Amino acid sequence: MNAYGTKSHHSLRIDIKVEIVDFKLQQAMDPDAEVERDLSPFLRIYKSGRVERLLGTEVLPAGTDPATGVASKDVLFDPDAGLWVRLYLPDLAGCTPDKRLPVVVYFHGGSFTVETAASPTYHNYLNSLVAAACVLGVSVNFRRPPEHPLPAAYDDSLAAVRWVTETGEAWVAERGDLGRVFLAGDSAGGNIAHQVALRAGAEVLGGGAVIKGLVLIHPFFWGAEPLGSEDPVFGERIDSVWRLLCPGTSGLDDPRVNPLAELAPSLGALPCRRVLVAVAEKDRLRERSVAYYEALRRSGWDGEALLLESAGEQHVFHLHNPHSDKARAKLRAVVDFLTAE
Repeated sequence: MNAYGTKSHHSLRIDIKVEIVDFKLQQAMDPDAEVERDLSPFLRIYKSGRVERLLGTEVLPAGTDPATGVASKDVLFDPDAGLWVRLYLPDLAGCTPDKRLPVVVYFHGGSFTVETAASPTYHNYLNSLVAAACVLGVSVNFRRPPEHPLPAAYDDSLAAVRWVTETGEAWVAERGDLGRVFLAGDSAGGNIAHQVALRAGAEVLGGGAVIKGLVLIHPFFWGAEPLGSEDPVFGERIDSVWRLLCPGTSGLDDPRVNPLAELAPSLGALPCRRVLVAVAEKDRLRERSVAYYEALRRSGWDGEALLLESAGEQHVFHLHNPHSDKARAKLRAVVDFLTAE
C-alpha cells in the first residue's frame, strides 16, 4: 500500500499473477474444459464427455434454391430417434414431362463425425446434382460418433432407405421412380453407401424398389496392411480414430472399414448392376478405392464398374472448389452415370 492508500504496481502484478494461476488451476480441475482427445481439424472430446465439433456446424434451411430452382424440405422419418432426411425436387419444367425421376439417396461425408444433411457444403452440392441430373434427392441425416458410435450411422442410413421405399410422402410417391434407386456418398458417406447396399441387398425392399446403382466418391476404406505407397503413420492415426468411432471393432480389417478383408462379404453380393468409383490422384485414400474397383471386377459380380480419376486433385476437392473445371467435369460424369439407360 502506498501513501495514498492504494496498491503499488508491484502488488498489483502479484495479484494478477495469482489470479492467472488460480484460473489455470480451476481450468485444470474442470472436466468440461480439459481436453481428453484432440482430433483436429474435426473435433475435440473433453473429459466431461462434451464434444466440440470444429467444422461442419453451419446449417442452411431447406427451401427453393434461386440458382437452380431446386426445392427442398426436411422430413422426420423416425421421431423417436430424431432421424430426418432432406428431400430435393428439381424444377420439373426442365425435366422430361410425365416421367418419374430416379431416386438418389445420398450419405454425407465428414469422417462420420462432422457435417450434416443441412450443411452448406452438402445442401449446395445436392442442389447442383439434383438440378443437373433431374433426379429426386434424399440426403440422409444419420447419428454421428462419438455420441452415437458405429454402427448407428449404418443402421440409421439403412432405415432411411427402407423409409424411401415404403413411404407415402408426396414427393417420393408422386415423382420418384423406385425402380431406379441409387445409393451415393463421399468419404465416410461412400463407406456408408457400400455397407447399406450390401445390407439392403440381403432383404426385399418395399414398393418393388430396385437399387440400380452405387456411386462411391473418394470412399473411406482402409486396412491393417498398407497398400502400395500408403503411409503407415497415417494408417496408425486412422486405426486410433476408427477404434473410437466403432468400439469393439477388430481393427482396420473390420469389414466395415475394409471391404477387402478376409471376413468381408463378397463384393459379388452387391445388389446393383452398376457401380461408379471416383478417386482423386493426390487423395491418401486413392489406392484403397482403386483396389476396391479392381476387386469388384474380379469378384464374379455381374455388372458394370466404372473408375473415374481426377488428376492432380485432393480428397473431396469438388466440395471445396465446386466451380473449378475438374469439379464440373466430375459432376457431369456422375450425372451421366445416374441418367444412363
